[in-house]
Amino acid sequence: MSVISRGFKSSGLRNDDGNAVQFVGGKDALSYEHRQLQTVRAVLKKRDYGSIYTQNNFITAVRAMNEFCLKPSAIEQLRKIRRRSPHDDTEAFTVFLRSDVEAKALEVWGSHEALGREHKLRKEVEREYKENLFQNRKLLKEYNDFLGDTKPRFGKRLTFLQGPGKVVMVAICMYGFSNMRYIASLISGVGIFMMGAGLSWYHGIIGLMNPQPIESLLWAYCILAGSLLSEGATLLVAINEIKKSAGIRGVSFYEYVMQSHDPSTNVVLLEDTAAVLGVILAASCMGLTSLTGNPCYDSLGSLGVGTLLGAVSMFLIYTNTEALLGRSIQPEQVQKLTEFLESDPAVRAIHDVKATDIGLSKVRFKAEVDFDGQVVTRSYLEKQDIEQILHEIQQVKTLEELENFMLKHGENIIDTLGAEVDRLERELKQHNPDVRHVDLEIL
Repeated sequence: MSVISRGFKSSGLRNDDGNAVQFVGGKDALSYEHRQLQTVRAVLKKRDYGSIYTQNNFITAVRAMNEFCLKPSAIEQLRKIRRRSPHDDTEAFTVFLRSDVEAKALEVWGSHEALGREHKLRKEVEREYKENLFQNRKLLKEYNDFLGDTKPRFGKRLTFLQGPGKVVMVAICMYGFSNMRYIASLISGVGIFMMGAGLSWYHGIIGLMNPQPIESLLWAYCILAGSLLSEGATLLVAINEIKKSAGIRGVSFYEYVMQSHDPSTNVVLLEDTAAVLGVILAASCMGLTSLTGNPCYDSLGSLGVGTLLGAVSMFLIYTNTEALLGRSIQPEQVQKLTEFLESDPAVRAIHDVKATDIGLSKVRFKAEVDFDGQVVTRSYLEKQDIEQILHEIQQVKTLEELENFMLKHGENIIDTLGAEVDRLERELKQHNPDVRHVDLEIL
């Protein structure tokens, strides 16, 4: 047997029956070895990541108390794990295994149904608290405005187009096309408040101070009837359009309007609703005036119409200003996005989640991700020739060779981690079409 054949035999290559391959010396043996080495490539068997990996997800104490309705005393009984903080200026913090928290929640509440009822009850309490807080802040602002500085401010008005005022005007002129709907709706709301509500209140106040008999009631009724038909038809079209859009997004009619998903449609809906109600109110007051001969009823109708238009305009101003400044999405949607990431075997925990509605139901999602290093490393090894890596390890004899080996595979593992980040961002967008921008930072 030649040297080449002995070398092949010692390499341990075998055929499909498990027997050692016999070689002959010479050129044929060398070509046969080359073909065999091309077909033999040992890789790790892909592992089926089951619930055993997601059970090791981490969760902070605050999230454990909020999501599972647990008291601090109950959480303190669980196993504690120290992890590096996602913020540079903060020390390491304590987290818990999500599986331990879920087990403790079932022990405390008895069943998933009881936990769901308690979670829903706390949501209602939180909603009432926020509503009361908003009302208190509104009253406090009115109180401060009433007792605030009453000096003339004419000097400040003259400088509006200088400094910050100039920046605001330039910003309004240079906004992106996607936000023009909100700007147009905001301008519409301001116009309704200044022209519609202002003139109605002025007419009503003047009518109460100097009552005058109303002439040409017949023409007034004809104009109101025409307005009712035209505005009512437009209102029906707007309602049908919002129902379709709300059904596509899977939200209710009320939620679609309140969250201002489509500002242009909302403007049409609210303006036409105010117009129809205003026509009905005006016609009713004019009818009372014609029956009693008292023109004060018509003035009261003007005040009612002005109040209605004022309420609509304030809603439009508030919702569109909030959309332009940037607002957080609903907590349920944030929870859905977070749970989607946490269900991935490569993710251990999610921190510092920020989800912002950037306009027209487009969401920007940002989070700190704590990756499972073992899963990422195995994902890298599954694509490598394990026998080749083992051979490289056996060839390491010096510190320099060890450093080169670690640098080579360390860089490749980092590239694999970057690929995992890209994969998570891509899958998050595919499963949630509203998410347009994703920023996952490695913790």
